[in-house]
Amino acid sequence: MQTTKPELIAEYRQRGWWSDTRITDLFDAAARSEPTRLAVVDAHNRPLLTGAPALRLSFAELDRLVSAFMLRFTDAGLKRDDILITQLPNVAEYVAVYIAALKLGIILSPVPMQFRRGEFEKILPLTGARAILSLPKFKDADPTQDIAPVAQKHGAQLLLLGDKLPEPDSAALRLLQQRVRDASVSADDIATICWTSGTEGMPKGVPRSHNHWLAISHAHFEGAGIRRGDILLNPFPLINMAALGGCFMSWLHAAGTLVLHHPLDLPVYLQQIARERPNYAIAPPAVLNMLLKDERLLAQTDLTSLRSIGSGSAPLDPLMIRGFRDRFGIEIVNMFGSNEGMSLASGPDHTSDPVQRATFFPRFGRREVHWPQRSAALIETRLIDPEQGTEIVAVGSVGEMQIRGPTVFDGYFRAPELTAAAFTADGYFRTGDLFEIAGDRDALRFYRFVGRLKQLIVRGGMKIAPEEIEAVLAQLPGILEASAIAYHDPVLGERVCAVVVPRPGITITLESIQTLFRDAGMAIFKWPERVRIVDALPRNAVGKVSRGELTSVAERAD
Repeated sequence: MQTTKPELIAEYRQRGWWSDTRITDLFDAAARSEPTRLAVVDAHNRPLLTGAPALRLSFAELDRLVSAFMLRFTDAGLKRDDILITQLPNVAEYVAVYIAALKLGIILSPVPMQFRRGEFEKILPLTGARAILSLPKFKDADPTQDIAPVAQKHGAQLLLLGDKLPEPDSAALRLLQQRVRDASVSADDIATICWTSGTEGMPKGVPRSHNHWLAISHAHFEGAGIRRGDILLNPFPLINMAALGGCFMSWLHAAGTLVLHHPLDLPVYLQQIARERPNYAIAPPAVLNMLLKDERLLAQTDLTSLRSIGSGSAPLDPLMIRGFRDRFGIEIVNMFGSNEGMSLASGPDHTSDPVQRATFFPRFGRREVHWPQRSAALIETRLIDPEQGTEIVAVGSVGEMQIRGPTVFDGYFRAPELTAAAFTADGYFRTGDLFEIAGDRDALRFYRFVGRLKQLIVRGGMKIAPEEIEAVLAQLPGILEASAIAYHDPVLGERVCAVVVPRPGITITLESIQTLFRDAGMAIFKWPERVRIVDALPRNAVGKVSRGELTSVAERAD
Protein backbone atom coordinates (compact mmCIF):
# COMPACT_ATOMS: atom_id res chain seq x y z
CA MET A 1 0.00 0.00 0.00
CA GLN A 2 1.35 3.40 -0.98
CA THR A 3 -0.12 6.81 -0.15
CA THR A 4 2.59 9.17 -1.44
CA LYS A 5 1.86 10.80 -4.79
CA PRO A 6 4.05 9.37 -7.59
CA GLU A 7 5.42 12.81 -8.46
CA LEU A 8 6.58 13.32 -4.87
CA ILE A 9 8.20 9.87 -4.76
CA ALA A 10 10.08 10.73 -7.95
CA GLU A 11 11.19 14.11 -6.56
CA TYR A 12 12.33 12.72 -3.21
CA ARG A 13 14.28 9.93 -4.86
CA GLN A 14 15.85 12.26 -7.43
CA ARG A 15 17.08 14.50 -4.60
CA GLY A 16 18.49 11.52 -2.70
CA TRP A 17 16.07 11.96 0.19
CA TRP A 18 14.36 8.62 -0.39
CA SER A 19 15.85 5.36 -1.63
CA ASP A 20 15.18 1.61 -1.92
CA THR A 21 16.41 0.99 1.64
CA ARG A 22 13.75 -0.39 3.97
CA ILE A 23 13.66 -0.45 7.77
CA THR A 24 14.20 -4.22 7.64
CA ASP A 25 17.36 -3.76 5.55
CA LEU A 26 18.92 -1.89 8.48
CA PHE A 27 18.06 -4.78 10.78
CA ASP A 28 19.43 -7.40 8.37
CA ALA A 29 22.68 -5.46 8.05
CA ALA A 30 23.04 -5.26 11.84
CA ALA A 31 22.29 -8.99 12.26
CA ARG A 32 24.96 -9.85 9.67
CA SER A 33 27.65 -7.53 11.02
CA GLU A 34 27.00 -7.90 14.78
CA PRO A 35 25.38 -11.33 15.33
CA THR A 36 26.72 -11.75 18.89
CA ARG A 37 26.10 -8.21 20.08
CA LEU A 38 23.33 -7.80 22.63
CA ALA A 39 20.46 -6.36 20.59
CA VAL A 40 17.49 -5.96 22.89
CA VAL A 41 17.07 -6.11 26.67
CA ASP A 42 13.88 -6.31 28.73
CA ALA A 43 13.39 -4.36 31.94
CA HIS A 44 14.12 -6.58 34.93
CA ASN A 45 10.60 -5.96 36.33
CA ARG A 46 8.98 -7.61 33.31
CA PRO A 47 7.88 -10.71 35.30
CA LEU A 48 5.77 -8.46 37.54
CA LEU A 49 4.16 -6.76 34.54
CA THR A 50 3.50 -9.68 32.19
CA GLY A 51 4.23 -12.87 34.11
CA ALA A 52 6.94 -13.77 31.58
CA PRO A 53 10.70 -13.78 32.12
CA ALA A 54 12.86 -10.83 31.08
CA LEU A 55 14.76 -11.51 27.84
CA ARG A 56 18.25 -10.53 26.72
CA LEU A 57 18.69 -11.30 23.02
CA SER A 58 21.66 -11.00 20.70
CA PHE A 59 21.08 -9.93 17.11
CA ALA A 60 21.31 -13.57 16.02
CA GLU A 61 18.74 -14.61 18.63
CA LEU A 62 16.48 -11.71 17.75
CA ASP A 63 16.74 -12.61 14.06
CA ARG A 64 15.57 -16.13 14.85
CA LEU A 65 12.65 -14.75 16.86
CA VAL A 66 11.74 -12.54 13.89
CA SER A 67 11.52 -15.66 11.72
CA ALA A 68 9.31 -17.36 14.30
CA PHE A 69 6.87 -14.45 14.26
CA MET A 70 6.90 -14.39 10.47
CA LEU A 71 5.79 -18.04 10.52
CA ARG A 72 3.13 -17.22 13.10
CA PHE A 73 1.73 -14.43 10.96
CA THR A 74 1.71 -16.50 7.77
CA ASP A 75 0.02 -19.38 9.65
CA ALA A 76 -2.66 -16.86 10.67
CA GLY A 77 -3.21 -16.01 7.01
CA LEU A 78 -1.79 -12.49 7.24
CA LYS A 79 -0.26 -11.16 4.05
CA ARG A 80 0.99 -8.00 2.37
CA ASP A 81 -1.15 -4.89 3.05
CA ASP A 82 -3.13 -6.56 5.83
CA ILE A 83 -3.31 -4.40 8.95
CA LEU A 84 -2.23 -5.88 12.28
CA ILE A 85 -3.16 -3.89 15.39
CA THR A 86 -0.77 -4.42 18.29
CA GLN A 87 -1.39 -3.60 21.94
CA LEU A 88 1.78 -4.57 23.77
CA PRO A 89 4.05 -3.10 26.43
CA ASN A 90 7.73 -2.58 25.70
CA VAL A 91 9.02 -6.16 25.63
CA ALA A 92 11.71 -7.76 23.50
CA GLU A 93 9.17 -9.66 21.39
CA TYR A 94 7.61 -6.36 20.27
CA VAL A 95 10.81 -5.47 18.44
CA ALA A 96 10.70 -8.84 16.65
CA VAL A 97 7.01 -8.31 15.81
CA TYR A 98 7.83 -5.03 14.07
CA ILE A 99 10.59 -6.50 11.94
CA ALA A 100 8.59 -9.63 11.10
CA ALA A 101 5.51 -7.71 10.00
CA LEU A 102 7.49 -5.25 7.90
CA LYS A 103 9.38 -8.01 6.11
CA LEU A 104 6.06 -9.54 5.01
CA GLY A 105 4.51 -6.20 4.05
CA ILE A 106 1.99 -6.41 6.92
CA ILE A 107 1.08 -2.90 8.10
CA LEU A 108 1.58 -2.58 11.84
CA SER A 109 -0.78 -0.31 13.79
CA PRO A 110 0.40 0.01 17.41
CA VAL A 111 -1.96 1.37 20.07
CA PRO A 112 -1.38 2.33 23.73
CA MET A 113 -1.95 -0.17 26.50
CA GLN A 114 -4.54 2.25 27.91
CA PHE A 115 -6.90 1.86 24.91
CA ARG A 116 -10.12 0.08 25.77
CA ARG A 117 -13.30 -1.05 24.05
CA GLY A 118 -14.36 2.48 23.07
CA GLU A 119 -11.18 3.13 21.09
CA PHE A 120 -11.15 -0.33 19.50
CA GLU A 121 -14.79 0.08 18.43
CA LYS A 122 -13.69 2.99 16.23
CA ILE A 123 -10.22 1.92 15.15
CA LEU A 124 -11.12 -1.63 14.05
CA PRO A 125 -13.80 -0.74 11.49
CA LEU A 126 -11.76 2.24 10.27
CA THR A 127 -8.69 0.13 9.55
CA GLY A 128 -10.38 -3.14 8.63
CA ALA A 129 -7.60 -4.84 10.59
CA ARG A 130 -7.32 -8.59 10.03
CA ALA A 131 -5.88 -9.32 13.47
CA ILE A 132 -5.02 -7.89 16.88
CA LEU A 133 -1.94 -8.99 18.79
CA SER A 134 -2.07 -8.51 22.56
CA LEU A 135 -1.15 -10.43 25.70
CA PRO A 136 -3.20 -12.11 28.45
CA LYS A 137 -1.63 -10.27 31.38
CA PHE A 138 -0.45 -6.73 31.95
CA LYS A 139 0.00 -5.60 35.54
CA ASP A 140 -3.09 -7.02 37.28
CA ALA A 141 -5.44 -6.99 34.29
CA ASP A 142 -6.26 -9.03 31.20
CA PRO A 143 -6.31 -6.63 28.21
CA THR A 144 -8.10 -9.20 26.05
CA GLN A 145 -11.32 -8.82 28.06
CA ASP A 146 -11.94 -5.54 26.28
CA ILE A 147 -10.42 -6.59 22.96
CA ALA A 148 -11.97 -10.01 22.38
CA PRO A 149 -15.64 -8.94 22.00
CA VAL A 150 -14.72 -6.15 19.58
CA ALA A 151 -12.42 -8.42 17.56
CA GLN A 152 -15.15 -11.03 17.26
CA LYS A 153 -17.72 -8.42 16.25
CA HIS A 154 -15.56 -7.12 13.42
CA GLY A 155 -14.11 -10.44 12.27
CA ALA A 156 -10.54 -9.87 13.42
CA GLN A 157 -8.36 -12.65 14.81
CA LEU A 158 -7.06 -12.25 18.33
CA LEU A 159 -3.44 -13.37 18.59
CA LEU A 160 -1.69 -13.64 21.94
CA LEU A 161 1.90 -12.99 22.85
CA GLY A 162 3.09 -16.01 24.78
CA ASP A 163 1.40 -18.59 22.58
CA LYS A 164 3.86 -21.19 21.32
CA LEU A 165 5.64 -20.00 18.19
CA PRO A 166 6.48 -22.23 15.20
CA GLU A 167 10.04 -23.51 15.00
CA PRO A 168 11.99 -21.82 12.17
CA ASP A 169 13.86 -24.89 10.81
CA SER A 170 15.67 -24.85 7.47
CA ALA A 171 12.55 -25.75 5.48
CA ALA A 172 10.54 -23.03 7.21
CA LEU A 173 13.28 -20.49 6.57
CA ARG A 174 13.24 -21.29 2.84
CA LEU A 175 9.47 -20.83 2.84
CA LEU A 176 9.85 -17.45 4.52
CA GLN A 177 12.42 -16.34 1.98
CA GLN A 178 9.90 -17.09 -0.77
CA ARG A 179 7.14 -15.26 1.13
CA VAL A 180 9.36 -12.20 1.42
CA ARG A 181 10.14 -12.31 -2.31
CA ASP A 182 6.44 -12.68 -3.11
CA ALA A 183 5.53 -9.73 -0.88
CA SER A 184 8.01 -7.56 -2.81
CA VAL A 185 7.89 -4.80 -0.19
CA SER A 186 8.99 -1.37 -1.42
CA ALA A 187 10.51 1.36 0.72
CA ASP A 188 7.61 3.50 -0.50
CA ASP A 189 5.03 1.11 1.03
CA ILE A 190 3.22 1.99 4.25
CA ALA A 191 5.00 0.40 7.22
CA THR A 192 2.92 1.64 10.13
CA ILE A 193 -0.27 3.45 11.05
CA CYS A 194 0.31 5.22 14.34
CA TRP A 195 -2.25 7.29 16.20
CA THR A 196 -2.20 10.89 17.35
CA SER A 197 -2.42 11.54 21.06
CA GLY A 198 -6.13 12.31 20.88
CA THR A 199 -6.13 15.55 22.87
CA GLU A 200 -8.91 16.84 20.59
CA GLY A 201 -11.02 13.68 20.55
CA MET A 202 -10.55 10.24 19.04
CA PRO A 203 -7.06 9.53 17.69
CA LYS A 204 -6.35 10.01 14.00
CA GLY A 205 -4.42 7.42 12.01
CA VAL A 206 -1.04 8.52 10.65
CA PRO A 207 0.35 6.23 7.92
CA ARG A 208 4.11 6.34 7.39
CA SER A 209 6.17 4.46 4.83
CA HIS A 210 9.64 2.97 5.30
CA ASN A 211 11.02 6.05 3.54
CA HIS A 212 9.07 8.40 5.81
CA TRP A 213 10.61 6.74 8.88
CA LEU A 214 14.12 6.65 7.44
CA ALA A 215 13.99 10.30 6.39
CA ILE A 216 12.88 11.51 9.81
CA SER A 217 15.24 9.21 11.73
CA HIS A 218 18.30 11.33 10.96
CA ALA A 219 17.09 14.23 13.13
CA HIS A 220 17.22 12.13 16.30
CA PHE A 221 20.29 10.10 15.34
CA GLU A 222 22.32 13.24 14.56
CA GLY A 223 20.77 15.51 17.18
CA ALA A 224 21.39 13.04 20.00
CA GLY A 225 24.90 12.25 18.78
CA ILE A 226 24.28 8.48 18.63
CA ARG A 227 27.38 6.42 17.79
CA ARG A 228 27.92 2.95 16.36
CA GLY A 229 27.28 0.29 18.99
CA ASP A 230 25.68 2.65 21.51
CA ILE A 231 23.39 1.36 24.25
CA LEU A 232 20.04 3.21 24.20
CA LEU A 233 17.50 3.25 27.04
CA ASN A 234 13.93 3.82 25.84
CA PRO A 235 11.09 4.35 28.38
CA PHE A 236 8.52 5.56 25.83
CA PRO A 237 5.97 3.09 24.40
CA LEU A 238 6.80 1.65 20.98
CA ILE A 239 3.73 3.21 19.43
CA ASN A 240 4.67 6.62 18.04
CA MET A 241 7.35 9.10 17.02
CA ALA A 242 9.05 9.51 20.41
CA ALA A 243 10.09 5.85 20.61
CA LEU A 244 10.00 4.71 16.97
CA GLY A 245 11.49 7.75 15.23
CA GLY A 246 13.79 8.22 18.19
CA CYS A 247 15.36 5.22 19.92
CA PHE A 248 14.09 2.41 17.66
CA MET A 249 15.41 3.88 14.39
CA SER A 250 18.59 5.17 16.04
CA TRP A 251 19.19 1.67 17.45
CA LEU A 252 19.00 0.26 13.92
CA HIS A 253 21.35 2.92 12.50
CA ALA A 254 23.83 2.26 15.30
CA ALA A 255 23.47 -1.55 15.30
CA GLY A 256 23.60 -1.10 19.05
CA THR A 257 21.64 -2.30 22.08
CA LEU A 258 18.05 -1.27 22.79
CA VAL A 259 17.17 -1.37 26.49
CA LEU A 260 13.39 -1.38 26.96
CA HIS A 261 11.36 0.21 29.74
CA HIS A 262 7.64 1.05 30.10
CA PRO A 263 5.47 1.95 31.88
CA LEU A 264 7.68 4.48 33.59
CA ASP A 265 8.86 3.30 37.00
CA LEU A 266 11.58 5.68 38.21
CA PRO A 267 13.40 3.28 40.59
CA VAL A 268 13.49 0.58 37.88
CA TYR A 269 14.58 3.16 35.27
CA LEU A 270 17.47 4.31 37.45
CA GLN A 271 18.45 0.72 38.22
CA GLN A 272 18.59 0.03 34.47
CA ILE A 273 20.95 2.96 33.99
CA ALA A 274 23.24 1.47 36.63
CA ARG A 275 22.96 -2.12 35.35
CA GLU A 276 22.91 -1.70 31.57
CA ARG A 277 25.25 1.32 31.36
CA PRO A 278 23.46 3.15 28.51
CA ASN A 279 25.24 5.86 26.56
CA TYR A 280 21.98 7.60 25.73
CA ALA A 281 18.50 7.68 27.24
CA ILE A 282 15.27 9.57 26.79
CA ALA A 283 13.18 10.87 29.67
CA PRO A 284 10.24 13.24 30.19
CA PRO A 285 11.16 16.74 31.43
CA ALA A 286 9.26 16.22 34.70
CA VAL A 287 11.41 13.19 35.55
CA LEU A 288 14.64 15.06 34.88
CA ASN A 289 13.50 18.07 36.91
CA MET A 290 12.46 15.85 39.79
CA LEU A 291 15.71 13.89 39.74
CA LEU A 292 17.87 16.99 39.79
CA LYS A 293 15.93 18.37 42.78
CA ASP A 294 16.23 15.14 44.80
CA GLU A 295 19.71 15.00 46.34
CA ARG A 296 18.96 11.77 48.18
CA LEU A 297 18.00 10.01 44.96
CA LEU A 298 20.95 11.47 43.07
CA ALA A 299 23.33 10.15 45.73
CA GLN A 300 22.05 6.62 45.01
CA THR A 301 22.16 6.94 41.20
CA ASP A 302 25.08 6.15 38.90
CA LEU A 303 24.77 8.27 35.74
CA THR A 304 28.39 8.03 34.64
CA SER A 305 27.72 5.95 31.51
CA LEU A 306 25.38 8.55 30.00
CA ARG A 307 26.72 10.91 27.37
CA SER A 308 23.40 12.61 26.64
CA ILE A 309 19.69 12.46 27.44
CA GLY A 310 16.90 13.35 25.05
CA SER A 311 13.81 15.06 26.36
CA GLY A 312 10.88 17.05 25.02
CA SER A 313 7.10 17.27 24.56
CA ALA A 314 7.17 20.22 27.00
CA PRO A 315 9.46 23.24 27.46
CA LEU A 316 12.67 22.40 29.26
CA ASP A 317 14.02 24.17 32.32
CA PRO A 318 17.37 25.92 31.60
CA LEU A 319 18.47 25.20 35.17
CA MET A 320 17.89 21.50 34.56
CA ILE A 321 19.93 21.55 31.35
CA ARG A 322 22.78 23.40 33.09
CA GLY A 323 22.56 21.17 36.15
CA PHE A 324 23.03 17.91 34.25
CA ARG A 325 25.90 19.35 32.22
CA ASP A 326 27.77 20.99 35.11
CA ARG A 327 27.26 18.21 37.67
CA PHE A 328 27.47 15.10 35.49
CA GLY A 329 28.83 16.14 32.10
CA ILE A 330 25.55 14.99 30.50
CA GLU A 331 24.13 17.03 27.64
CA ILE A 332 20.34 17.38 27.49
CA VAL A 333 19.05 17.34 23.91
CA ASN A 334 15.72 19.09 23.38
CA MET A 335 13.56 17.03 20.99
CA PHE A 336 10.45 18.32 19.23
CA GLY A 337 8.57 15.89 17.03
CA SER A 338 5.19 14.62 15.93
CA ASN A 339 3.76 11.54 14.24
CA GLU A 340 2.91 13.69 11.25
CA GLY A 341 6.54 14.56 10.52
CA MET A 342 7.80 17.43 12.63
CA SER A 343 11.33 16.69 13.79
CA LEU A 344 13.54 19.32 15.39
CA ALA A 345 16.41 18.80 17.79
CA SER A 346 18.42 21.28 19.82
CA GLY A 347 21.65 19.93 21.26
CA PRO A 348 25.23 20.96 22.01
CA ASP A 349 26.03 21.08 18.28
CA HIS A 350 23.41 23.81 17.90
CA THR A 351 23.77 25.92 21.05
CA SER A 352 25.69 25.60 24.31
CA ASP A 353 23.48 28.15 26.09
CA PRO A 354 21.02 26.30 28.40
CA VAL A 355 18.50 29.15 28.17
CA GLN A 356 18.49 28.93 24.39
CA ARG A 357 18.43 25.14 24.29
CA ALA A 358 15.33 25.07 26.51
CA THR A 359 13.15 26.65 23.80
CA PHE A 360 15.34 27.31 20.73
CA PHE A 361 15.52 24.98 17.74
CA PRO A 362 17.66 25.40 14.61
CA ARG A 363 15.81 26.90 11.68
CA PHE A 364 16.04 23.80 9.55
CA GLY A 365 14.48 23.97 6.12
CA ARG A 366 15.34 27.61 5.37
CA ARG A 367 17.52 28.51 2.39
CA GLU A 368 18.77 31.68 4.07
CA VAL A 369 20.13 29.72 7.06
CA HIS A 370 22.78 27.00 6.75
CA TRP A 371 23.05 24.09 9.18
CA PRO A 372 25.43 21.20 8.39
CA GLN A 373 23.16 18.42 9.67
CA ARG A 374 21.61 16.16 7.03
CA SER A 375 18.15 16.59 8.54
CA ALA A 376 18.30 20.34 7.85
CA ALA A 377 17.84 19.64 4.14
CA LEU A 378 15.03 17.12 4.57
CA ILE A 379 12.32 19.58 5.56
CA GLU A 380 10.94 22.94 4.50
CA THR A 381 9.63 25.19 7.28
CA ARG A 382 7.82 28.49 7.49
CA LEU A 383 5.89 30.55 10.06
CA ILE A 384 2.46 31.85 9.11
CA ASP A 385 0.53 34.51 11.01
CA PRO A 386 -2.61 32.66 12.20
CA GLU A 387 -4.84 35.70 11.67
CA GLN A 388 -3.35 37.43 8.63
CA GLY A 389 -2.19 34.34 6.74
CA THR A 390 1.08 36.05 5.83
CA GLU A 391 4.55 34.58 6.23
CA ILE A 392 6.64 35.83 9.15
CA VAL A 393 10.27 36.51 8.22
CA ALA A 394 11.45 38.77 11.06
CA VAL A 395 11.66 38.68 14.85
CA GLY A 396 8.87 39.87 17.10
CA SER A 397 5.87 37.97 15.71
CA VAL A 398 4.49 34.58 16.58
CA GLY A 399 3.31 32.24 13.83
CA GLU A 400 2.15 28.69 13.22
CA MET A 401 4.89 26.36 12.04
CA GLN A 402 4.11 24.76 8.69
CA ILE A 403 6.27 21.98 7.25
CA ARG A 404 6.73 20.18 3.94
CA GLY A 405 9.09 17.50 2.65
CA PRO A 406 10.07 13.82 2.75
CA THR A 407 9.64 13.45 6.51
CA VAL A 408 5.99 14.59 6.41
CA PHE A 409 3.15 12.07 6.19
CA ASP A 410 0.71 12.09 3.29
CA GLY A 411 -2.55 12.51 5.20
CA TYR A 412 -4.73 10.93 7.87
CA PHE A 413 -5.82 7.37 7.24
CA ARG A 414 -9.16 7.21 5.42
CA ALA A 415 -10.02 10.72 6.60
CA PRO A 416 -10.01 13.02 3.54
CA GLU A 417 -11.78 15.90 5.30
CA LEU A 418 -9.29 15.92 8.16
CA THR A 419 -6.44 15.72 5.67
CA ALA A 420 -7.77 18.62 3.59
CA ALA A 421 -8.03 20.78 6.71
CA ALA A 422 -4.52 19.83 7.84
CA PHE A 423 -2.67 20.83 4.66
CA THR A 424 -2.36 24.12 2.80
CA ALA A 425 -3.05 24.44 -0.91
CA ASP A 426 0.71 24.32 -1.64
CA GLY A 427 1.26 21.15 0.40
CA TYR A 428 2.47 22.39 3.79
CA PHE A 429 1.23 20.60 6.90
CA ARG A 430 -0.30 22.88 9.52
CA THR A 431 1.40 21.71 12.72
CA GLY A 432 -0.61 23.83 15.17
CA ASP A 433 2.68 24.68 16.93
CA LEU A 434 3.53 28.33 17.57
CA PHE A 435 7.09 29.59 17.11
CA GLU A 436 8.86 32.88 16.56
CA ILE A 437 12.15 33.63 14.82
CA ALA A 438 14.99 34.13 17.30
CA GLY A 439 18.74 34.63 17.56
CA ASP A 440 21.06 37.52 16.80
CA ARG A 441 19.48 40.03 14.45
CA ASP A 442 22.30 39.49 11.97
CA ALA A 443 22.01 35.73 12.17
CA LEU A 444 18.44 34.62 12.81
CA ARG A 445 19.34 30.96 13.03
CA PHE A 446 16.70 29.71 15.46
CA TYR A 447 13.03 29.19 16.04
CA ARG A 448 11.76 29.70 19.59
CA PHE A 449 8.87 27.50 20.66
CA VAL A 450 6.00 29.52 22.11
CA GLY A 451 3.08 27.09 22.51
CA ARG A 452 0.16 25.39 20.82
CA LEU A 453 -2.19 27.35 18.58
CA LYS A 454 -5.32 25.78 20.08
CA GLN A 455 -4.15 25.95 23.69
CA LEU A 456 -3.56 29.68 24.00
CA ILE A 457 -5.03 31.38 27.04
CA VAL A 458 -6.72 34.61 25.94
CA ARG A 459 -6.91 37.01 28.89
CA GLY A 460 -8.66 40.25 27.98
CA GLY A 461 -7.47 39.92 24.39
CA MET A 462 -3.87 39.16 25.41
CA LYS A 463 -2.68 35.74 24.20
CA ILE A 464 -0.64 33.62 26.62
CA ALA A 465 1.08 30.32 25.80
CA PRO A 466 0.68 27.80 28.66
CA GLU A 467 4.18 26.49 27.95
CA GLU A 468 5.68 29.89 28.76
CA ILE A 469 3.95 29.87 32.16
CA GLU A 470 5.01 26.26 32.81
CA ALA A 471 8.66 27.09 32.11
CA VAL A 472 8.61 29.64 34.94
CA LEU A 473 6.71 27.36 37.33
CA ALA A 474 9.40 24.69 36.83
CA GLN A 475 11.94 27.03 38.45
CA LEU A 476 10.22 26.93 41.86
CA PRO A 477 12.18 24.34 43.92
CA GLY A 478 9.09 23.15 45.80
CA ILE A 479 7.26 22.12 42.61
CA LEU A 480 7.73 18.64 41.13
CA GLU A 481 5.69 19.44 38.02
CA ALA A 482 3.06 21.93 36.96
CA SER A 483 0.81 22.96 34.10
CA ALA A 484 -1.00 26.14 33.19
CA ILE A 485 -4.58 26.20 31.98
CA ALA A 486 -7.32 28.77 31.45
CA TYR A 487 -10.32 29.17 33.69
CA HIS A 488 -13.41 31.17 32.79
CA ASP A 489 -13.74 34.78 33.86
CA PRO A 490 -16.90 36.82 33.11
CA VAL A 491 -14.94 40.05 32.56
CA LEU A 492 -11.68 39.06 30.88
CA GLY A 493 -12.90 35.86 29.25
CA GLU A 494 -10.06 33.73 30.66
CA ARG A 495 -7.49 33.90 33.41
CA VAL A 496 -4.44 31.74 34.19
CA CYS A 497 -4.60 28.84 36.65
CA ALA A 498 -1.49 26.97 37.80
CA VAL A 499 -2.12 23.27 38.48
CA VAL A 500 0.75 22.16 40.70
CA VAL A 501 2.22 18.93 42.08
CA PRO A 502 4.29 20.02 45.11
CA ARG A 503 7.20 18.16 46.59
CA PRO A 504 6.27 16.13 49.70
CA GLY A 505 5.96 18.35 52.75
CA ILE A 506 6.07 21.59 50.74
CA THR A 507 3.21 24.10 50.70
CA ILE A 508 2.72 26.01 47.48
CA THR A 509 0.63 29.18 47.62
CA LEU A 510 -0.58 31.63 45.02
CA GLU A 511 1.54 34.29 46.72
CA SER A 512 4.74 32.24 46.33
CA ILE A 513 3.97 31.62 42.66
CA GLN A 514 3.26 35.29 41.96
CA THR A 515 6.48 36.26 43.73
CA LEU A 516 8.32 33.88 41.41
CA PHE A 517 6.75 35.51 38.35
CA ARG A 518 7.52 38.99 39.64
CA ASP A 519 11.16 38.05 40.25
CA ALA A 520 11.33 36.51 36.77
CA GLY A 521 10.19 39.81 35.26
CA MET A 522 7.06 38.34 33.70
CA ALA A 523 4.32 40.67 32.50
CA ILE A 524 1.57 40.90 35.11
CA PHE A 525 -1.13 39.64 32.73
CA LYS A 526 0.76 36.32 32.54
CA TRP A 527 0.83 35.73 36.29
CA PRO A 528 -1.34 32.83 37.52
CA GLU A 529 -4.36 34.14 39.42
CA ARG A 530 -5.49 30.78 40.75
CA VAL A 531 -3.61 27.71 41.96
CA ARG A 532 -4.89 24.16 42.28
CA ILE A 533 -2.89 21.49 44.11
CA VAL A 534 -3.03 17.91 42.80
CA ASP A 535 -1.21 14.65 43.55
CA ALA A 536 -0.39 14.10 39.87
CA LEU A 537 -1.09 15.81 36.56
CA PRO A 538 -3.77 14.05 34.50
CA ARG A 539 -2.26 12.38 31.44
CA ASN A 540 -3.64 10.69 28.33
CA ALA A 541 -2.78 7.27 26.90
CA VAL A 542 0.66 8.30 25.63
CA GLY A 543 1.69 10.28 28.70
CA LYS A 544 0.90 13.81 27.56
CA VAL A 545 -0.88 16.12 29.97
CA SER A 546 -4.62 16.04 29.33
CA ARG A 547 -5.72 19.64 28.86
CA GLY A 548 -9.38 18.68 29.05
CA GLU A 549 -9.00 17.21 32.53
CA LEU A 550 -6.86 20.16 33.60
CA THR A 551 -9.72 22.49 32.71
CA SER A 552 -11.99 20.62 35.11
CA VAL A 553 -9.37 20.94 37.85
CA ALA A 554 -8.96 24.67 37.18
CA GLU A 555 -12.71 25.33 37.26
CA ARG A 556 -13.39 23.48 40.50
CA ALA A 557 -14.29 25.49 43.61
CA ASP A 558 -11.71 25.33 46.38
